[in-house]
Amino acid sequence: MSVLLDHLPELWQGLIVTLQLTAASFAGAAVLGVLVTALRVSPVRVLRAIGTAYVETFQNLPLLVLLVLAFFGLPEIGVQAGLMTTAIVVIAVYEAAYIAEALRSGVNSVSKGQGEAARAIGLTFGQSLRHVILPQALRTVVQPLGNIFIATAMNTALAAAVGVVDLTAAAHRVNLVEAQPIPIFVGAGVAYALIASVAGFVAGRLERRLVILR
Repeated sequence: MSVLLDHLPELWQGLIVTLQLTAASFAGAAVLGVLVTALRVSPVRVLRAIGTAYVETFQNLPLLVLLVLAFFGLPEIGVQAGLMTTAIVVIAVYEAAYIAEALRSGVNSVSKGQGEAARAIGLTFGQSLRHVILPQALRTVVQPLGNIFIATAMNTALAAAVGVVDLTAAAHRVNLVEAQPIPIFVGAGVAYALIASVAGFVAGRLERRLVILR
């Protein structure tokens, strides 16, 4: 316990970076996920194919591979960005595929009559998706989105492998100095567990408040 207290500033800063990575990556993934969902449910076959290809591609590639490619490959083609920015973009692009699948399942749960009614009053596909379908779909996938948020928080630990000093990297650095891996990494694990617990609790409360009684 004393080793954690002795290095609390470093570990705390690493936790802040992890929270920043998680929040920014999930926000970016949510925006991109909505766009991919729109592609996947579009009446245009080519757009549906693009959305499907996106989801299939990123769900079948390891996040660590994408991070390594971005950090070491992008500079080779002249694209320069900071470590945090690159990590946020890569994680967001990766998690967007999972958010898109969750949202698509929510869209499929909305009765077809809702879309038909929206078209009957003159709404375009985009307007009906934005004002009628997606608001109802979101209310049915709160818990899956909460699980994706938790997965995003856990996946941010992979950014340590490419130089981002998050909680995992901070714990590793402290361990190099103190050589006490059990208390150090148990402490880091408890911090990740707390993030997951809080996210799960918030998602559960939101799900109960927004549930649609059928």
